[in-house]
Amino acid sequence: MAVPCILDCDPGHDDAVAMLLAAASPALDLRAITTVAGNGTLDKVTLNARRVCTLAGIRDVPIAAGADRPLQRALETAAHVHGESALDGPALPDPDVPLDPRPADELIASVVAESDEPVTLIAVGPLTNVATALERHPNLAAGLREIVVMGGSTERGNHAPYAEFNIYVDPEAADRVFTSGVPLTMVGLNLTHQAIATPAVVDRLRALDTELARVVTGWMTFFASTYLARFGFAGPPVHDPCAVALAIDPTLVRCVETFVAIETEGRWTRGATVVDLHDRLGRPPNARVAMALDAERFWDLVIGAVDALGR
Repeated sequence: MAVPCILDCDPGHDDAVAMLLAAASPALDLRAITTVAGNGTLDKVTLNARRVCTLAGIRDVPIAAGADRPLQRALETAAHVHGESALDGPALPDPDVPLDPRPADELIASVVAESDEPVTLIAVGPLTNVATALERHPNLAAGLREIVVMGGSTERGNHAPYAEFNIYVDPEAADRVFTSGVPLTMVGLNLTHQAIATPAVVDRLRALDTELARVVTGWMTFFASTYLARFGFAGPPVHDPCAVALAIDPTLVRCVETFVAIETEGRWTRGATVVDLHDRLGRPPNARVAMALDAERFWDLVIGAVDALGR
């Protein structure tokens, strides 16, 4: 039976691919897409979500806009990685899917309340919407199977020396989510840097020879150019689909149970994920942390999703 899920995102090139994977997989029942300011401002990422759904023919999934800024801080975006639109590259169609009038937290709560089984919440942007939903809807936690977070790292960061972008943008929200008591899996940079869109992967996408595949190839080409310029990567790591892939097939990812804290006050370490892999702090685990990815099977899933939706 397909697992009911919600995708909270800030599209974003890798977010867009995560949307395609979540919508195409028969293992998931995608019941809502919610957007949060992160890679771009809320209006930009919400428009991107609607355009991606239009392009891919995803028209039966409600889309709702959420938080336009972090809980306590000014918004920082990632135009230096994703471009001014937050999804630069190939032109996308004008959207023909509507925006749900409810704010994201209300749509999340409604989907969970109406579900006859626990819902997996996959969060691949800053965690502002998730923290807000948990605070405003006290019964929400009981209806969640787990929260799968793309964010953090067991190692170094990508936006600051020790902070991954999603956690850095709203560390207070991340702290609330990680301490919520809801089962949580962290899919951090140490895992997503194993999901590189190599030239061979891009060639496989191009060979599908559909309009959707051409657009995804263009996204990867743009994303590759910014990652090469800023980080020296030979291909872009496609972060967010890793969280969706774990929800589809947990055997793709090896995880460890451990304690994770979010640094909210450090002068130089705002947004760092303190992952206690060796039990130095003596605290009980509050998260599963993704460590190793079966990259070959991961790319088979992603390319299969693009193929299925592009036909």
